Amino acid sequence: MSEQPTSPKPADDAPAPTAAVRRDHRGMSGATVRNLGLVAALVLLCLVGFLTGGERFASLTNMTIILSLASVTGVMAIGMTFVITTGGIDLSVGSVLGLTTVWASTLATQDMADQYGWIVMVGCALLVGLAAGLVNGVIIAYGNVVAFIATLAMLVAARGLAELIANRRTQIVDQPSFENAFQGDLLGVPKIVWIFALVVVAGWFLLNRTTFGRRTVAVGGNPEAARLAGIKVKRHLMYVYGLAGLTVGIGGVMLLARTGAGSSTNGMLIELDVIAAVVVGGTLLAGGRGTIVGTVIGVLIFATLTNIFIINNLDSSVQQIAKGAIIVGAVLLQQRISKPSRSS
Repeated sequence: MSEQPTSPKPADDAPAPTAAVRRDHRGMSGATVRNLGLVAALVLLCLVGFLTGGERFASLTNMTIILSLASVTGVMAIGMTFVITTGGIDLSVGSVLGLTTVWASTLATQDMADQYGWIVMVGCALLVGLAAGLVNGVIIAYGNVVAFIATLAMLVAARGLAELIANRRTQIVDQPSFENAFQGDLLGVPKIVWIFALVVVAGWFLLNRTTFGRRTVAVGGNPEAARLAGIKVKRHLMYVYGLAGLTVGIGGVMLLARTGAGSSTNGMLIELDVIAAVVVGGTLLAGGRGTIVGTVIGVLIFATLTNIFIINNLDSSVQQIAKGAIIVGAVLLQQRISKPSRSS
C-alpha cells in the first residue's frame, strides 16, 4: 500500500529529464542538419541574386539594406518563436506594431520626450506592446480561448485603436534625441541591425540556457506533463505572450527609427512574414521545439527573396506565390523529418 503512491511519481518525473537528454543529444544533429539546409537555401538564393542582379545585389550597400529590412521582422520573429514553441500562435503582431508606432509618435508623447528624452517614446512603445501581449496571454491562458481567435480579436482591436489615435493620419517623428539615438549607423552598420543582433542573442540565451526556455519547450511538448512536473502552465503562457508583445514594442521603436513616422497602417500583414520565417526556420507549429538560429536564417531567406524581386523589378504577386511555396515546402518537410525528434 505504501509503495503505490510513491511509484507513480518517478514515472511522472522521469520522462522530463529523459526527453531533455534526447533533445540535447539525439536532436542536436537533427538541428544541425536543419540549419545547414537553411544555410544552403540562403546561399542558393544569394547565388540567384548575384546571377540576376550582379553587382547591384552583391554590393555592401544592398547587403545593409537586406539586414535593415530583416531587422523589424526578425525581432518580432524571436518573440513569435517562443509563442509557436508552446503550440500557440499570435496573429496580432502586425496590428500591435502599428499601434506601438502610433502611440509612441503622438504629439503628447513627443512633447514629453522634449522634457525627458527619447526614453519616453521607447518606454511607450515597449509598454503598449507588452500590455497587448499580456492581454492576449490572459485571454488565452485564463479565459481558455483558442489562441487563433484571441489574437485575431486583438488584430482587429489594435488596428482600430491605432486608427482612432492617429485619426487615420501619418504622425511624423520630430524628436532629435530619438533620431540621434536610433537612426544612422554604428561602426558602419545601421543601429536597428545592432538592436536585432542583441535581441537574437538574448532570445537564444533565454530559450536554450534558462529555466524559462526549458519550460517553454515542455509546455509546447506536453502541457499536462508540464503541469504534473510543477510548471504553472497558464502563468507561463501569459509570460510567453507578454514576451512576444515586448518584442513587437522593440520592433515598433525600430520601425519608427527606420521610417521616421507612426501610422495605423504600419505592420500591415507583417504577421504573415513573421510566422512564415519561424516555421521555415524549423520551429514546430505543433509546439515542443523552437530554434532561434533557424528563425534568424528564415528571416534572412525571406528578406533576401524580397530584395531579389525588387532588384529585378519582378511582380510582387509572383513573390507572394514563391513565399507560399516555401512555407508549404517547409511544413511538409517538418512532417516528414521532424516526427522522431522534437529537439530544440
